[in-house]
Amino acid sequence: MTKPKGLEALETADAVFAALAHPARRQILLSVHYRGTANAGEIARRFECSWPTTSRHLATLVTSGLLNVSRQGRTRVYSTNADLLRGLLAQWSEYFE
Repeated sequence: MTKPKGLEALETADAVFAALAHPARRQILLSVHYRGTANAGEIARRFECSWPTTSRHLATLVTSGLLNVSRQGRTRVYSTNADLLRGLLAQWSEYFE
């Protein structure tokens, strides 16, 4: 059974805003965006979080759709899904016009 389009959009917005609620995740997202791509080790080295904490932050960003992940051998490479964020913010701002 498919979800109504409005409900799916609301769930996506909730996941994105929840992911952006934590300052470390916002930093990770910006860092990856400006680098173009980064692997998990590069991301972990940039921040003062432990490896498990960094992994949880990355998983939250991937689950929300803000980060894409691909495998290159044994390495996971992350890139941003800027189109999702741009579209969501444009849609969300329409509510206030």
